Amino acid sequence: MKYSWDTFKLYQAENLFSRAVRIRVQMKETVDRDILDTAVNTAIRRYPYFAVFITVDDDGGYVLQKNHRKVVVLPSENRVPKLGSEIVNRHLLFVDCRGKQINFHISHSLCGGRGFLPWVMTSIYQYVVEKYNVTPYAPGIRKPEDDMLLGENDEPSFSMLSEDAPIYQYKGKNPVVLKKDYLNGLFNPFKRSPNYRIYSFKQEDITSFIKGHDASVASFFLVVMAKALDLVLPEKDRVIGGEIAHNPSAALGRPYSHFDLLSHVHIDYEREKLKWDLERLGTMTRGQMLLQTDPSVSSEELRKLFVLFEEMGEIKGLKNKKDYIKRHDPASGKEAKHGTYIVNYSGQMDWGEVADYVDSYVIIVEGHLLLEVTSMENRIFVSFMQLLNENKYTNAWESVLEELGIPFKVKGPYPKRLSAHEKPR
Repeated sequence: MKYSWDTFKLYQAENLFSRAVRIRVQMKETVDRDILDTAVNTAIRRYPYFAVFITVDDDGGYVLQKNHRKVVVLPSENRVPKLGSEIVNRHLLFVDCRGKQINFHISHSLCGGRGFLPWVMTSIYQYVVEKYNVTPYAPGIRKPEDDMLLGENDEPSFSMLSEDAPIYQYKGKNPVVLKKDYLNGLFNPFKRSPNYRIYSFKQEDITSFIKGHDASVASFFLVVMAKALDLVLPEKDRVIGGEIAHNPSAALGRPYSHFDLLSHVHIDYEREKLKWDLERLGTMTRGQMLLQTDPSVSSEELRKLFVLFEEMGEIKGLKNKKDYIKRHDPASGKEAKHGTYIVNYSGQMDWGEVADYVDSYVIIVEGHLLLEVTSMENRIFVSFMQLLNENKYTNAWESVLEELGIPFKVKGPYPKRLSAHEKPR
């Protein structure tokens, strides 16, 4: 492709949704901002593909250039600066902190949570080293002096996609989309209140349950949320749709790729099926996940994006490129497939002894009834995100967890406070 995969989300408008990611790390002790500043700027040397700023080439295309300026570490304030602005040295990432909390902000164009977490973990590792004068055992964390892994920064290409015919094609059953919620959450200033809650679980409570119910961590939370919505949605909504993002990089031969290369899995739950026992629901959910994450299926979905990006790369003029992706973006067009809710799982992350210094970490993005699941050592965290300050969904979610006998702790709601982009025009 003419342009890097990292640039294409930069063309998407932010009139309604932020295109940024925030990872909130809650430490067990008050954070020293000066030490954090040093640690963050040491850690970024290990991830040079994140230290960039945006320029526009002669054809009107966004290009990322190496940024040699410091990564900015600010005191947290209610007003969040823009990515790419002079306040953050034009970087597409920055950090802020207050009390025991550290917030890592980054452009969603550069990566998703799974790609972003290694830099966060390296930064926290280095902070622990410098603040406590220790060398924690953490083989799962990349150290500032470590070499880049095989394929970590290799551009995605057509050649990595499977040539096999898709073994499955998802045909939606018209799941309900919460249009009224979105209209209020996006346009009604009296209702709009982007927020998140943090749920914490002991990993053993989740794993012991799923072992007996033919489930995985991801499928467990997909089923729990579907059952929660079954308690609150009207009977006329006959199908509740779960959605989960899938990064097929490992299956396509790029296990260490940082790029946000995603396909999507959809599971439609007819209301009568939500009366099934948990084992049967878990089997159905995992079966759909296995089918839709097959490389032949995810490659077919990704191929459409590659074609779109190649076509857009040939268009002249920044405004024309923005208009083109607005008309053809498969995530927002007439043929887009949407679930009623989304559950994403970044997978088990090995923090080693660094986990002893961390109380929790969660991923925060824009969305409504969007759950991001993270885990470390013996703990699992869920950030439950909404556009409305609404309790009925979280009350139902908690009710299902209690019925299943799954202990949890909850904090929040907190305002999302996501960044946006300042881009060349």
